[in-house]
Amino acid sequence: MESKESNREELSSAKAVLVGALAPGVNAPTWNTLKMAFLMLVVCLAVMLGLAFSSSDFSLTLHVAFLFLITGTLFVLLSRFLAETGFVSVEHQMEEIGLAPRDEDTSKKIS
Repeated sequence: MESKESNREELSSAKAVLVGALAPGVNAPTWNTLKMAFLMLVVCLAVMLGLAFSSSDFSLTLHVAFLFLITGTLFVLLSRFLAETGFVSVEHQMEEIGLAPRDEDTSKKIS
């Protein structure tokens, strides 16, 4: 049991995000990374919207506002989807793609 806890501590968040990108399901570090990406996108769009207002170009302002709408809709839909499906543990994802170290007990049962 101690080896499982030590494996959990050894796994960095970067590895957890990589595993989350390759395996089915979404783990918590991957969702946190996606939320940070959405936050950075909103900051960039806010700057673009400010520049569009200062240029007094209606079509540019409308275009950036539409991008805001798309971003917000995508974030809400992803949040609702994850609320319904839930998160998958990183260990489970590693087992799914065959990266988890095998326990000695399970290897004896297989042979």
